[in-house]
Amino acid sequence: MAHGYQPDQVDMRILHALQVEPRASWTELAPVVGADPANLSRRWSRLRAAGIAWVTGMTDQADRGGGALIEIECAPGDLHATVRALTAEPEVVTIDYTVGGRDLLVTVLADTQRQVADYVLGPMARLRGIRAAHTHLITERLLDARRWRLRELSPAEVARIPRFRPPRSRAARTVAPELFEVIRQELAVDGRASAVAIAGRSGFSAQRVTDAIATLRTDGQLYLRTDLARDLSDWPVYTWYFLQVPAPVMAQARVTLAQVPEIRLAALCASRYNLVLAVWLRSVQDVQSFEVALSRALPGAVIADRSVVVRIAKHLGHVLDDDGRATGTVVPMRRPLVNG
Repeated sequence: MAHGYQPDQVDMRILHALQVEPRASWTELAPVVGADPANLSRRWSRLRAAGIAWVTGMTDQADRGGGALIEIECAPGDLHATVRALTAEPEVVTIDYTVGGRDLLVTVLADTQRQVADYVLGPMARLRGIRAAHTHLITERLLDARRWRLRELSPAEVARIPRFRPPRSRAARTVAPELFEVIRQELAVDGRASAVAIAGRSGFSAQRVTDAIATLRTDGQLYLRTDLARDLSDWPVYTWYFLQVPAPVMAQARVTLAQVPEIRLAALCASRYNLVLAVWLRSVQDVQSFEVALSRALPGAVIADRSVVVRIAKHLGHVLDDDGRATGTVVPMRRPLVNG
């Protein structure tokens, strides 16, 4: 993997554009980014090969209330073996090494709370390296990193990026389960995989694949995210916050938290913390200013705990190396029960 490659300003402009529309064509993005389509294609190939950036397609299970955040404490000497075992689990979509009151913080996606319980009490309970685990059921995601953006493009440039097209009027209104599964698997590995490439590997026609992706995105059953190695962004400090928020304040949290740009995830939880945040900051010196902004957004909220992430082992199914680069290995997320 080309770890020596350092993205330049054009690369970062490409990544910002792909955060806005992850499947936009290079022809569409060329006039926005300011480089020709062939140049953009070469740069993206280089960014992916170096593990610097990746696009992931996900079915929206967590929005249906079936996910969980799990704090894990490991027995001495068993931390890395536990991470290797968790990495292979399709239910576990992210794994963060943390310092603070827990060794690991993992995210589990499932369709129902029952499936979360089955996983926690079944496969996870059998991992001998886990000394203690505390599960926080996600009841609702107020915000997630789909809204988080680099700040390389101007608002006018962002407005010029074409959004994804709705399905054709002749397209099927529903997606067959077998085609849904093909798209889920393919886009989990590469969210920019072309319809032609997917068709060649699956036997479905390219037009049918194109229509299905458009239908799933329009219906909100599929979403795409562009992510990058955190230390190459301007926000290398990654911290989890665990809060206790008064109920009247929580009613306005969706609006007020959206005004705090450092927040990557805001999840309502059924646990001793009713709100958990994942935050990216520019430096450790920004912690205090962020917490001041947070207190303004959530008056009366108590920060009950916090943990700094020192390494990410897995992110949306992508296995990362010690430098936070994607290795090219992807563990597809667990298949949802339904696609509607």
